[in-house]
Amino acid sequence: MAAAVSALGGLGDIGDGDEAQPSAAAAAAAQKREERLRKFRELHLKRNEARKLNHQEVVEEDKRLKLPPNWEAKKARLEWELKVEEKKKECAARGEDYERVKLLEISAEDAERWERKKKRKNPDLGFSDYAAAQLRQYQRLTRQIKPDLEQYEKLKEQYGEALYPTSDSLLHGTHVPDKEGIDRMVADLEKQIEKREKYSRRRPYNDDADIDYINERNAKFNKKAERFYGKYTAEIKQNLERGTAV
Repeated sequence: MAAAVSALGGLGDIGDGDEAQPSAAAAAAAQKREERLRKFRELHLKRNEARKLNHQEVVEEDKRLKLPPNWEAKKARLEWELKVEEKKKECAARGEDYERVKLLEISAEDAERWERKKKRKNPDLGFSDYAAAQLRQYQRLTRQIKPDLEQYEKLKEQYGEALYPTSDSLLHGTHVPDKEGIDRMVADLEKQIEKREKYSRRRPYNDDADIDYINERNAKFNKKAERFYGKYTAEIKQNLERGTAV
């Protein structure tokens, strides 16, 4: 009788062990499910955050595209003018001369460079418009003119008052240039053509520009590719830089 009871007790222990194993497996499965749900929620939040940032970037880019082409230069100019006005007010409040304070803040290298620019004859200030370029060329050509005073006196004796035309004078076909004048004009034109063939527009180097080349040849190729295909790949490039490319 005692042996039967003990046997039944052993069976009860085995049954309790079988019930404990499914409960532990269920707890582990629930824990894994909770971990997956937590990761899914984190991914969902990151996706919403990326979507929000992308929308903000799109809005900002649309604003920049609607601005004038020279907006950055105008903005920098306005900010500089505001700083100058504030500096003038500060100097006036302290009873100081703004021009004197400004000169004290200029470094010796900048002052020397500006003085060299002032001393230059007909300095190249860069292209602003075609009228300014034409005026600069006219001034350069007129400085090269060497008047022949002897020839001038001869023409003055020959033509008299007719040498100084008025609105009623008819000069068309009356003046025949000499061979030296024609040769001088031809030589000057040939010199202009030769200079124009060698001329290459100076492009300033931008230190803040992205370095996406390995040599000069590759840099020129990248510039050509950007010129023709940049507007089509701008969005893809921005997504790659932001790390939000699909």
